[in-house]
Parts: sequence; structure tokens; C-alpha cells
Amino acid sequence: MRKNFGAKPYSYPQPVMIVASYDENNVPNAMNAAWVGISGSNKISLCLSPGHKSVKNIRARKDFTLSVGDEAHLVACDYVGIVSGNNVPDKFAKAGFHEEKSEFVDAPLIAELPMALECKMISYDEDSHILVSEIVNVNADESILNENGGVDPTKFSPIIFDPINNFYYKMGEKVGLAYQDGKELR
Repeated sequence: MRKNFGAKPYSYPQPVMIVASYDENNVPNAMNAAWVGISGSNKISLCLSPGHKSVKNIRARKDFTLSVGDEAHLVACDYVGIVSGNNVPDKFAKAGFHEEKSEFVDAPLIAELPMALECKMISYDEDSHILVSEIVNVNADESILNENGGVDPTKFSPIIFDPINNFYYKMGEKVGLAYQDGKELR
């Protein structure tokens, strides 16, 4: 038997992404955003209400970064999701984050989080709260790369959000090969 939850934004996994942007005075801000989805080969959509300081920053400057939250920085990642930049202007620093200027967009990278997408806003819809952006670059610290130069998620333990129970989980072990394991059913 199944339990029905109704129309809810419940999907698994929901990556914990930290949005980073600059305000009008070049002060970095960060917020936790779990409602993020890829929409095309180089587009990403976020559901962010217009009252967020980050949304104001992004609409003004058009650029932001999305860093992947990890287990080592779980407390800081959660903190930037429960405190508003409208009320705590230095929450980026209070979280213990340090900025590195992106080479590709007018936004800060978070030095502590080893993987980030660098994005340019395409559109923002105030009614749906959907921010659509172009991914112009993805970067990763060498410490999380495998021997082939790709990202190894086990080297930095990305976290995911459980929207039903309000828990964070870290990613587990590799269990299969994409585009390979299903071939046995051919």
C-alpha cells in the first residue's frame, strides 16, 4: 500500500545548493536552496521567493554561483538557510565562508565548498518564483577529482535534503554503472 502526500515539492534526492551573490556594496551573501533543477544542457532553474536578499542581488547583478553543500560544512550550509541576509548583512562571514572572486561571473565562489556552478540569470518570474539561469562554468577543487580528472563525490560527501522529514543526508556508496547496468536486460 502507498501513502498519498498530495501535491508537494517532494523529490529525492534534493541537492543542497548554496547560492552566493554580491550586493550593491560588493558584500557577499549566501543562502541555502534545495529546490534546484537542471533544465537543458546548460540551464538551471531555482525556486526562490522575491523577498530573499539573494534574489535582490541576482536581479540587480545578474550573476551568482551555486556551490554544492557538503558534510564538512553542514552547519554553515544550514545557517545560511535559516538566517536572512536582509537581517544579518554579514551572514556569509558569520557562516565561516571565505569568498573567491569567480573568473566567469560577477559573483563570489565559496572557498570552503569544493564544487560550484557559475551562473548568469536569464529570467525571473515573480509569480512562480522561478529563476532560470545559464550555467557558464562548473569548477571543482583538485582535492575532489579522481584519477581521470572527473569529480569524485566520495572525496567531499555532498549532502542532500529530505523535504518530508527535514533531515540532511550525505551521499552513499557507488551502486552501479550508468548507461551500462541496464544492458543486461536487452
